[in-house]
Amino acid sequence: MFAYFLTFEDRAAAAPRLTAAEIERLARLVKATPGLQRGLIFTPEATHDPYADDGPSPVLALELYFAELAALEAALGRTGHLQALAGVSPAPATQQAMVARSFPVPDPRFATAPGGLPCTYLVHYPGRADDLNAWLAYYIEHHPPVMARFPGIREIEICTRLDWCGFLPWPHVDHMQRNKVVFDSAAALTAALNSPVREEMRADFAKFPRFSGGSRHHALATLAV
Repeated sequence: MFAYFLTFEDRAAAAPRLTAAEIERLARLVKATPGLQRGLIFTPEATHDPYADDGPSPVLALELYFAELAALEAALGRTGHLQALAGVSPAPATQQAMVARSFPVPDPRFATAPGGLPCTYLVHYPGRADDLNAWLAYYIEHHPPVMARFPGIREIEICTRLDWCGFLPWPHVDHMQRNKVVFDSAAALTAALNSPVREEMRADFAKFPRFSGGSRHHALATLAV
């Protein structure tokens, strides 16, 4: 599966959050995208991670899935459907298309409370590895089995880079990897991040092949379209 990420970050916290009506209009726009397999609309959520505090979550982010790269690029083309996203938020944005890899969890059935939304912990690695092949191979082989031990985890995904074309009016970024874990709620995410499994994650992190640039972690309420 191919995943397109559009992320509106506002470090100055000057951009307002989208209203419920604005989110509804955005969901309708996303849902109508030709070739779209699944769409996720992320809005800010809060959690407590004993090892990471990367500031406010993005004011808005999208992750849009396509079965074919050609469909993704058509949606992002000069006259593509997603040109309608221009102006959706006043915050600065970046974009990236990637290959999405999903991994099994013990119980993928969501038990989100009525009226609530699942919570995603979205992570990206903006830097470079000395040997990207070795870095990705280690991460993909070793990290998901640890993630799968988080209590209440519903999804695991790792996204890696690819070359792509798109003409939406924001800078392209080239993060070497993104990953996410998804839970029933922000409370469930916080409980997982403060469980002994977080210590296992840190121990495995210390074994990563050498890389620079660190990582960024953000909690996000997740509306599936």
